[in-house]
Amino acid sequence: MATKEFIVAIELGSSKVTGIAGQKNLDGSINVLAVVKEESSSFIRKGVAYNIDKTALCISNIVKKLSTQLKTEITKVYVGVGGQSIRSVKNVITKELPANTKVTEDMVVDLMEANRAMEYTDQEKQSYVIQEFKVDSQYQIDPVGIQCSHLEGNFLNILQRYTFYKNLNRCLENAGVNVADMFISPIALADSVLTETEKRSGCALVDIGADTTTVCVYNKNILRHLAVIPLGSRNITKDIASLQIEESEAEKMKLKYASAYTDNADIDNNLKLPIDQERSVDSRKFIEIVEGRLEEIIENVWNQIPSDYYEKLLLGGIILTGGGSNIKNIEKAFYNYTHLDKIRVAKFVNYTVRSTNPDINAKNGMMNTILGLLIKGDQNCAGVEIDPTNLFDSNNTASLNGPISLGQRTTDNSKKTGVVLTEAEKRKAEEEAQRRREEEERRREEEDAEARRQAEEEKKRLEEERRRNSPLNKGITWLKKVVKDMTADE
Repeated sequence: MATKEFIVAIELGSSKVTGIAGQKNLDGSINVLAVVKEESSSFIRKGVAYNIDKTALCISNIVKKLSTQLKTEITKVYVGVGGQSIRSVKNVITKELPANTKVTEDMVVDLMEANRAMEYTDQEKQSYVIQEFKVDSQYQIDPVGIQCSHLEGNFLNILQRYTFYKNLNRCLENAGVNVADMFISPIALADSVLTETEKRSGCALVDIGADTTTVCVYNKNILRHLAVIPLGSRNITKDIASLQIEESEAEKMKLKYASAYTDNADIDNNLKLPIDQERSVDSRKFIEIVEGRLEEIIENVWNQIPSDYYEKLLLGGIILTGGGSNIKNIEKAFYNYTHLDKIRVAKFVNYTVRSTNPDINAKNGMMNTILGLLIKGDQNCAGVEIDPTNLFDSNNTASLNGPISLGQRTTDNSKKTGVVLTEAEKRKAEEEAQRRREEEERRREEEDAEARRQAEEEKKRLEEERRRNSPLNKGITWLKKVVKDMTADE
């Protein structure tokens, strides 16, 4: 029987594109209904779509396979945005005020609008985070109602290379899928694997993927920094392959023998690790290759964390996730470099997930991002039931080949943290902003005209009052009264 309600999410990873469909239950748990994967290393590099046609075809195939398994049309999908072109930039907007001015909601909105209008060369602003407001010398989350003479808004803008943003939109258009929402993948991941305590006390989430490693720094429940490092677990595989080993064999050896840390006393200089029946590699050489690359990744991760966070603001420690976090002794390697006591590996999301899929039930961190995207979704993506007896009916493929409406939402999620607007939505938002500016300008012109009219009337009234109260006018009025009284007496 076809499923009537479900949510669909797609993650574009460097090694594979993953599609997932699931249902949310009233108790907050998730039922996974279908999972589909396709290899993507030939057209997606470091999380970025380089071959538009192949990426679009892959997305289309993912949706078709999910639709077939669910026996239901898919009308829209949620998409994760990530990759090496994603980064964060801090922006500070200030406003000087007269002494003891009370901060209003309009003042805060003005700061937010000024940040939205901020432009970056060759970069597309995907989302932004309000970190806090500085009222004189004090930091506040909500400054409305506080008296001050200096108001400052601190924002974290999340950027993506404009070319890659355009490519992603073109891939989705060519695939013929409707987009319910586009989410910043690292933020969706953080929301699903970090605890409130970790976010509040300060932590760094490190997602070690195939081609990239993503770092998200949180403190006081607010995202403070986001960066994507162009190094991942596949770099370890390539280093092993430099020993004149096929990359497929190098990957098998990594999964079987690799360790992020090995004590020198435990290294057997005479041990040989078998490659195949005829060849082998020195154990020490293998260990040096693996540890050398991992140390480089860890060093780059640590460089992304501000120095003033090291001891005081990372009380929640470091949380590791992603496929690369499965390397043996990864926590020990991070501890040796950072000397932070709190280091844990997030093998799974902080939600109850029911599934028969072995990749999800493996709970090895590799499905955390796609599950985070699924958890973020809140719109029903199910269409009409597919008639299995009429596979060539055009109605059965309407969601793929029919007219698309990229980014049209049934709910306004554009102001939520980590939500990316499509090109169509941004054009609509710009038109709406222009309309508001024109209305505001027209309103101000009308107010100015009314103010000038009232000022003119007040001027006339004052002149009339001065004329009446002048000595000459008073003398004439007195003389007229005297003449009138004398005439009355006669």
